[in-house]
Amino acid sequence: MNINVIYYAQLREAVGSSKETISVENPDAATLYDMLKARYDFSLCRSQVRLAINDAFVDWNKPLHDGDSVVFIPPVTGG
Repeated sequence: MNINVIYYAQLREAVGSSKETISVENPDAATLYDMLKARYDFSLCRSQVRLAINDAFVDWNKPLHDGDSVVFIPPVTGG
């Protein structure tokens, strides 16, 4: 299945892009984040990141479906 992933702030910088489409086999959001964390060497653990799927904040163990849009939102800093 294909999942559309959107990154913000330091996650976007780590990936080098604000979005990408990932092909995965039936993961939940936590598994997807862990896979991407290993791939891109994210410094943030899941407890530091907010998760939204299809424009709604959800729990990390929510199953994903083909075509879902997943947004990982790191803590915001600045002034």
